[in-house]
Amino acid sequence: MLRQISEDVRVNLKDRLREVRDIIRQSRHDGTGEASAVREATSLLPTFPGKGIEGLLSHAASAVDEALSIAESFVPHERPIRVDGTTVKGLGTYFPAGNEDRQLSAERLFRRDMYYLTKAVLAGLKIDNARIHEADFAAVHVAMRKRHGGLLATLATPDAGLRPIAAACAALLVECLNHHPVRFGESAPGTPAAAPDRTLDISCLAPLALACGLATAGRDGSPEPDMLEIAILAADIRHDRIVQACAKARPIDELTPIFVTLLAHLP
Repeated sequence: MLRQISEDVRVNLKDRLREVRDIIRQSRHDGTGEASAVREATSLLPTFPGKGIEGLLSHAASAVDEALSIAESFVPHERPIRVDGTTVKGLGTYFPAGNEDRQLSAERLFRRDMYYLTKAVLAGLKIDNARIHEADFAAVHVAMRKRHGGLLATLATPDAGLRPIAAACAALLVECLNHHPVRFGESAPGTPAAAPDRTLDISCLAPLALACGLATAGRDGSPEPDMLEIAILAADIRHDRIVQACAKARPIDELTPIFVTLLAHLP
């Protein structure tokens, strides 16, 4: 229990530090950030005589950002060497049977992979103002084990077929949508002002669920580098149907046949 609490604190701290880092990067003086961030910061300060306070703050932000980059280079990072289709693991790897140590290790691997894979998906969709929370992916992992343990156990059955894999992928997508691991800025493309649906969330998260399914269904156990790209394209082709299925009263039941079809026809 204490180990789990410690892990939760560490993950939440990483998320908060990433948010601070994003704010600092938005305030750089060299044009890589947004001027609005500087103006927001200066609006909280008292009025100074003369000009140039914004420039001083932006140069200070640049210095802090560069110092953090140098510090990061001396800290070992648990991250994939490359982020592509080979990063994706099967659902049996992310949700294995076993003791607490094995479950914690699998959760750590899951949220790490999902974080970097989500960054890759966001880059492919040209969305650069979203923030990814590892803590929410950790919550997804817990929810999958608690709510869909029987479904995950079926995956270990020899010759289980595609339908249990597709159902697990559907459950993974639904849990991801429930826990909102990706937070979008106001200007995210394709998002209406009121954001009445989860269309953009589905665009980012459906490829992750499908990629996990492809890795699970793979016969030779060797994921291809373009697997993530294939998942992104396939999820985009079936995007409208996936959105409609997610809006139903029983989304997992509605999503499962869609994923069965995709898993059966994709390499």
